[in-house]
Amino acid sequence: MIPDRLVLLAALVVASVAASSLAQRAGPPASASLEFVQQMRRMEAARAGIMKKTGDLLAARYDLSGRTDPAVRMSGGRKAIPVGPTARLSAEVSWDALAALSPGEIKRKNLFPYLPLPHPLEPDGGGMVFPPSQIKTHSELERVDVSFDIPDAYLPEFPPPLFLTTQPGRGDVSRGQEITLDNYYPLLKDVLTPLQLEGARLLLTPFPQQQFNQTEDRASWSAANAVSCFSCHVNGHTTGQFHRVPDVRPHADRPRIETVSLRGVFAQRTFGSKRNLRSVEDFTEVENNTAYFDGDDVAAKRKGARHFNREELAAMAAFQNIVDFPPAPKLLPTGDLDPAKATSAEQRGEALFRGKARCAGCHAGAYFTDNASHDLQVERFHDGRAEGIFKTFSLRGIKDSPPYLHDGRLLTLEDTVEFFNLVLGTRLSADEKRDVVAYLRAL
Repeated sequence: MIPDRLVLLAALVVASVAASSLAQRAGPPASASLEFVQQMRRMEAARAGIMKKTGDLLAARYDLSGRTDPAVRMSGGRKAIPVGPTARLSAEVSWDALAALSPGEIKRKNLFPYLPLPHPLEPDGGGMVFPPSQIKTHSELERVDVSFDIPDAYLPEFPPPLFLTTQPGRGDVSRGQEITLDNYYPLLKDVLTPLQLEGARLLLTPFPQQQFNQTEDRASWSAANAVSCFSCHVNGHTTGQFHRVPDVRPHADRPRIETVSLRGVFAQRTFGSKRNLRSVEDFTEVENNTAYFDGDDVAAKRKGARHFNREELAAMAAFQNIVDFPPAPKLLPTGDLDPAKATSAEQRGEALFRGKARCAGCHAGAYFTDNASHDLQVERFHDGRAEGIFKTFSLRGIKDSPPYLHDGRLLTLEDTVEFFNLVLGTRLSADEKRDVVAYLRAL
């Protein structure tokens, strides 16, 4: 049974976000049709109920008290990392007892604590949803039908720092600011080539998107181009925005997908969570013309999708290919821990990562990825749809990127270790799990 105060806390979080959003939201444009205004008002009226249902679901699944470790901060230094595990277990089992069960037993007893995280508008709706930290300065990204669901404590810092491979000694070249069309030139003109600078400009330029455009088939009052590449990949990283996988059908089977970081794309050989695109240029083109429009190229044309030429794509790729991982002072160039700098717990965690925990089977080498895609077959543990393959993303700088897994269902690194301890059947002890988390924080 979930304590009433925690359910109330989740409801208050959702209500405060909704109230803040309502205060910022513009009314209908003077030229809007009556049909458009009526439809928007209906969506607006349904929003509170949708978000209450979402808040109740999260409160039932997780402890959302927002515990953090004040001793470990994200790379920008402005935010402590969240700690867990946050997942709520059935009263009849402990983590150790759960790990001792077979996948079939866990499924039969309905004990799996990490079920897929739905988009609040599932099964029929979806689209990009942006966190309150971003909407404070980008009211054009406010939707009338849905708001963000995961509390801020479990999201990356906003804005995240930007590191460049070409400027390893400069640290955060954004100087603690969100890079926008207004400030990108003075911030970056002395650290980028003309081609890279043009790529940055294009990545920062807003274009039409499924829910944000000039047609009356949208979810925002404002009739405007509103979404740029860096609306989701703020400063080349992420602040936890989510939507649904664009290229899966039927619609009800499209999983929720969280924005991933662009840090270290230079070390990747395929791109996209499921699509396995073979170049950054192709990834950029496909994202703008399919992911922006839920995989519907007909809607993309109708709503004014921007089609880039190869020169523009080359410039955008030139910038993305120099977005670096954050500094990891305890790592050697090989990706090994420096024993002179690492703690005993971190060194034990490294040994477990490469051995008993079986993490290095996918997260290998200096960049902690095998550049492949894998199917974890998580449906072995619960009654739900098969989710299929997902790409192995790098673990470098992972402490900066909560929540985890493709849909954000793992709110902390502790949740992530518990999830893989179950899915891979590694039977780690409580002390071993803590050591693996200590190691992940050092990457």
